[in-house]
Amino acid sequence: MRLLKIATAAIFATAAFAVATPASARSVVAADVPRGTILVDTSQRRLYLGLGRGQALSYTVAVGRAGKQWTGTTRIRSKRWKPAWSPTAEIIRENPGIQRVIPSMAANNPMGVAALVLGKKQYAIHGTNRPSKIGKAVSYGCIRMRNADIADLYKRVGWGTRVIVQR
Repeated sequence: MRLLKIATAAIFATAAFAVATPASARSVVAADVPRGTILVDTSQRRLYLGLGRGQALSYTVAVGRAGKQWTGTTRIRSKRWKPAWSPTAEIIRENPGIQRVIPSMAANNPMGVAALVLGKKQYAIHGTNRPSKIGKAVSYGCIRMRNADIADLYKRVGWGTRVIVQR
């Protein structure tokens, strides 16, 4: 049984409010997500933050590309504002000339303005400097968000927040 029970019509018909600008695409929707829990539905390319009372804040996200997606339950192990980025061993193998450390807020830094590092250190929910990729399956397993959306989520959650990733 899927934890998330959302009817497509309900998403649009019962949203309490929506903030939909080029920089952000989040809304409140009817959803069965426990209060304070993050649920990522990779097939919908949506991240939900449970608000309680059958509602969740919903964000459009980018997810892992074919062969790079994962599922399971973890927790936020750290929060990073304006993080630098170091590629994983897998990324280095596939791109041997890649820079080993990319400074905070550099144009080629894939982390964007913030990162929520997950229990498995190599994965994070993070911003992106390539918002055209949001809504697609493009990453090495990380969950990417618009910078305005990760900044919003960053303020709402803390270390130890439960994160569920499902298809």
